[in-house]
Amino acid sequence: MAPYTPTPDDRFTFGLWTVGNVGRDPFGGPTREPLSAPYIVQKLAELGVYGVNLHDNDLVPIDATAAERDRIVREFKQALSDHGLKVPMATTNLFGDPAFKDGAFTSADARVRAYALQKTMASMDLGAELGAETYVFWGGREGTEVDGSGKLLDALGWFRDSLNYLAEYSESQGYGYRFALEPKPNEPRGDIFLPTVGSALGFIATLARPELFGVNPEFAHETMAGLSFPHAIAQAIDAGKLFHIDLNDQKMGRFDQDLRFGAENPKGAFFTVKLLEDSGYTGMRHFDAHALRTEDEAGVWAFARGCMRTYLILKEKARQWDEDAEIQAALQAYRVQDAGVGEAATRFSPENAAALKAHAFDRVALGARGPGLEQLDQLTMELLLGVR
Repeated sequence: MAPYTPTPDDRFTFGLWTVGNVGRDPFGGPTREPLSAPYIVQKLAELGVYGVNLHDNDLVPIDATAAERDRIVREFKQALSDHGLKVPMATTNLFGDPAFKDGAFTSADARVRAYALQKTMASMDLGAELGAETYVFWGGREGTEVDGSGKLLDALGWFRDSLNYLAEYSESQGYGYRFALEPKPNEPRGDIFLPTVGSALGFIATLARPELFGVNPEFAHETMAGLSFPHAIAQAIDAGKLFHIDLNDQKMGRFDQDLRFGAENPKGAFFTVKLLEDSGYTGMRHFDAHALRTEDEAGVWAFARGCMRTYLILKEKARQWDEDAEIQAALQAYRVQDAGVGEAATRFSPENAAALKAHAFDRVALGARGPGLEQLDQLTMELLLGVR
C-alpha cells in the first residue's frame, strides 16, 4: 500500500453535507451537481473511509412522505451494507428551514421550540436505525442579532430544557446516545449561544444528565473566535468531554470557510493530530469541510483524499517529533524539575505548606532563565518543513 493511504482503521469520516456540498454560497448558486447518498457512500468507501455522518435532511427531504422516507432509508442502508461503511454520528438540521429563523430550541415562539423537539426526536430515531452512537447539536440559529428581545436568560433556560428532554428521550428509547455540543461564535446568527468550547463545557455542568453530554469542537469555529484549536481540544480532553471532533481549516477573521484540513494552519493541524494521538482518543476523525466552490466532482474527491492524507502525514510527523533527539533534549530542558520543592508544592499537608513557605527561592535567577522556546519552535518548524 502506498504511504499515507487511509484505511477504515484510521476512523476517518465525512458528512453527506461535506462531500455533497454543491458549491453554493451567499453570492452565487451551485457550481456542482448534487450527489446521491448511495453514490457518496460508494465513493467514500473507495477512498478508505470508515463512515459517513448526516443531518436528517441530508438524507430525507424535510417534506418527504413516510413512504418516501422508508424507501430512501432502505436504499441508503443497502449502500452502507454493500460498501461496509458505518454511520457513527447523526444530527438534526435546525437551521435551514424558515421556521427556525429566530432559533429552534431558543426560539421565543413555544410552537417552534416544540417543533424542534419533534423534528429532533424523529432524527434521533433515524440515527439509531442507522447505528449512530453520537448525536451532535450545532445551534446555528440559537442566537440573536437584537438583544433588545430580552430573551437571553430565558433562551439559555429553554436550551437547557430541550437538551434535558432529548437526553431523557434517548434513555427511554434505549438509544444510549452520547451527545456532543458544537460551539460556534457567529454565522449564521450575529451572535450564537455557547460560542466556544469553554462556554459549552460550562453549560453542560448545568444539565440534568451532564454525564451524557460532551463537546464536538471544530477547528474553523474556534479559529473564527481568534482562539487556539489545540488549546480547546486539550481542555475537552482534560474534562473527559471530547465526544467527537470536526477537522477542517480556516483563516482567522473570515466567514466559516470549512477548508481542507491543514490547508492554512499546518502547525495548528500538527498539534491537533498530536494531541489526538497522544491522548489515546478513540473516536472518529471527522472532516467537516468541503471542496472549494471552484471545483468539479473530481476536485471533491481530491479534497477528501487530501484531508485524510494530511492527517496521516502529520501523524507520521508526530512520531518523528517524539523520536527526534534534539527536540526531546530541548523539551527536557524546558521542563525543569526540582526535587527540593516538588513534594511540598504538589501535595498539600500542613507540613508541606510550612516547608514551601519557608523555602528560599532565587527570584532573580528564575526571571533570568531562558526556557529555549524559540529553539524548540524552530526545530518543530524544520521537522514540519521536511529538513529534519
